[in-house]
Amino acid sequence: MNTELLVKMANEISMFFASESAPTEAANDVATHLRRFWEPRMRRQIIAHCEEHHGEGLTDLARQAVALLAAQSKPSSLS
Repeated sequence: MNTELLVKMANEISMFFASESAPTEAANDVATHLRRFWEPRMRRQIIAHCEEHHGEGLTDLARQAVALLAAQSKPSSLS
């Protein structure tokens, strides 16, 4: 999928949750939405974009949400 389109969609989702959620919960709500409604390939692509291009084009809230999504996507090590 086109990365520019994913960035646009993530920003639009972030704008919605910025107006609907408490500021402290908005990034988590966006990350939850992306996890629930985006297919794995889309999530991997937006995470890769954020890591490789420092979230270029993403709003601060979208960048925070993608960072949460990335952290939640990494397998946890049980040492």
